Amino acid sequence: MNRLSFDDKNILITGAAGFIGANLVMRILKENEHCHIIGLDSLNDYYDVKIKEYRIKEIEKAAEGSGSDWTFVKGNIADAGLVKQLFAKYEFSIVVNLAAQAGVRYSITNPDVYMESNIIGFYNLLEACRHSYDEGKSGVEHLVYASSSSVYGSNSNIPYRVEDPVEHPVSLYAATKKSNELLAHAYSKLYSIPSTGLRFFTVYGPAGRPDMAYFGFTDKLRKGEKIKIFNYGKCERDFTYVDDVTLGVYKVMQGAPERKNGEDGLPIPPYSLYNIGNSAPVGLKDFINILGEELKEAGVLPKDFDMEAHEELVPMQAGDVAVTYADTSALERDFGYKPATPLREGLRRFAEWYGKFYL
Repeated sequence: MNRLSFDDKNILITGAAGFIGANLVMRILKENEHCHIIGLDSLNDYYDVKIKEYRIKEIEKAAEGSGSDWTFVKGNIADAGLVKQLFAKYEFSIVVNLAAQAGVRYSITNPDVYMESNIIGFYNLLEACRHSYDEGKSGVEHLVYASSSSVYGSNSNIPYRVEDPVEHPVSLYAATKKSNELLAHAYSKLYSIPSTGLRFFTVYGPAGRPDMAYFGFTDKLRKGEKIKIFNYGKCERDFTYVDDVTLGVYKVMQGAPERKNGEDGLPIPPYSLYNIGNSAPVGLKDFINILGEELKEAGVLPKDFDMEAHEELVPMQAGDVAVTYADTSALERDFGYKPATPLREGLRRFAEWYGKFYL
């Protein structure tokens, strides 16, 4: 593994106004004094753009107190011309692709946007990384990209290991993420691009995505509406707090897979995959109980709010799975890191943020 410094490096973060992207940018700004971060985001309206604008303002505040600097570019990674232009202008050393159309359920009814962002957009970045070595340039030292725990589908091996076969995705979203891993592997093999894929497990926290269950539940409960609990509550999720995820990404960014040859003299793809999850699945009913308690404590819901009266047990929805559970042993082995924020602590921070942002 090659240890990389961020000093005087140009770093591209796509999806920089997104949940994970914005928090990653702020972490890099906090920890480094001599790098230049270029954030690319289309600011699409898949969910409330005001939250994305809020995140950008938080990044700008962080940049004011940092020795590193920050440049925001509004644009889409599916725009090949724009991607080429940015690579030519900045000659990126590190690229982190967090731009993607997210959401399992949305992919069932809106497949086009997934193909555009998750397939075409990622291909554009791979091509740009490939050509960053033209004319003998040092080019991209490390490409890090977001995959998803969704690639495991209905895998019966628990906990999920990166070595497990994942050839049978149960949603289009999962299929696009697995495609990213396959494309990255091929480009790593053909063009010796050091690349690392990260399978995220149910990321949550303040200023998160409103389409995620904890956020959507909160919105509905505030309005006095019922929340649907799929699979009759018999689901478990490996909830991972956003700060834990961004610290994991930050550490991985600094450790690029090494370019080397195998025993046959041919190049071994400089390619890695890691899970980033809390490794502590929580039952959906327990999760809702904790969320309700923290929302009451934060004043988002009245103290006497009847949670059970606002719950509706329903069957499993297409594309969903019953359990997610990350094996993070590879991450611990290579980077000495394991996410560990307790669910209650993370939901407390979310509830407090929600109260300040919406009330």
